[in-house]
Amino acid sequence: MFKKRTLTDLDRRILKEKFPTTYEEQIKKVENGYPIQYLIGDVPFFNVQIKVNENVLIPRFETEYLVEKVLKKVKNYQNEPLKLIDICTGSGCIAIAMAKNTNFICTGVDISESALEVAKENAKLNEVSLQWKQMDILTEPLEEDYDIIISNPPYIAFHETVDNSTSYEPQIALFAEEDGTIFYRKILETIQNKPKLIAFEIGEKEGERVKKMAQEKFPNAKITIEQDLNSCDRYLLIERKQ
Repeated sequence: MFKKRTLTDLDRRILKEKFPTTYEEQIKKVENGYPIQYLIGDVPFFNVQIKVNENVLIPRFETEYLVEKVLKKVKNYQNEPLKLIDICTGSGCIAIAMAKNTNFICTGVDISESALEVAKENAKLNEVSLQWKQMDILTEPLEEDYDIIISNPPYIAFHETVDNSTSYEPQIALFAEEDGTIFYRKILETIQNKPKLIAFEIGEKEGERVKKMAQEKFPNAKITIEQDLNSCDRYLLIERKQ
């Protein structure tokens, strides 16, 4: 998942325009592992544009696919004013894409104040209205009931090896205790109602463990593990049976 991006001709043109006097220096920086997305300053995500800097994780295509899956699941009621929460929102990419494509009342929460500042800028950039809240989901319960819960939380175990380029991204957004599964356990524990849909992005080795947690919390729900475009287990969906 976390792989270094290869420089394209378009990337080089953008960098040359953005850094005309320090172009070669920026190229060397990227070749040494610095994420080019931070130098360019924004990335396309689904059908929105997302500003990024070192305060937020760079959105990946796996997360775009999560949004696509959720939109397909909610297509029968995407015009209703349902309440959606995006937990560990980071740049706000998920919440903003959902707000852009539905009539849901969307909220994004994150422990990082600096990440939320980026998310607020992105909401303004994409002309959507959302609610934002700083909170630590590991210690604070959800204060409201939500119809849709989405989360791409930190899920890399501390012993796992990742690309060196991720060292420039906020480590708090990448690594998690309990072999990468603590956020799923805490989120499931804090849910008091029965949402229509809970959608998680997960590590490729975490599916069965997170599925077991979900089955214990929602024994009557439809729970599925789905794969990303690389045929890796990447999503866990919990659907209320109608």
